[in-house]
Amino acid sequence: MAKNILMPKWGLTMEEGTVVVWEIEVGDEVEVGDVIAVVETEKVEVDLESPEAGTVVQILVPEGETVEVGAALVIVE
Repeated sequence: MAKNILMPKWGLTMEEGTVVVWEIEVGDEVEVGDVIAVVETEKVEVDLESPEAGTVVQILVPEGETVEVGAALVIVE
């Protein structure tokens, strides 16, 4: 079953984040806790860890793009 990995909210005032770099590619296997991307917020760059295990099916947000908290970033199956 496909699951979306969403842009998390790491702080009370965080409204959006920018994907700086993906550490994964389509077809990669990920486990819970694997670093899948570096995300830049207003104040810092943070490692985004996968909350799901599975195979990366699609990367929805290209590097350098800014999206709102809760936006789908990656689909894993």
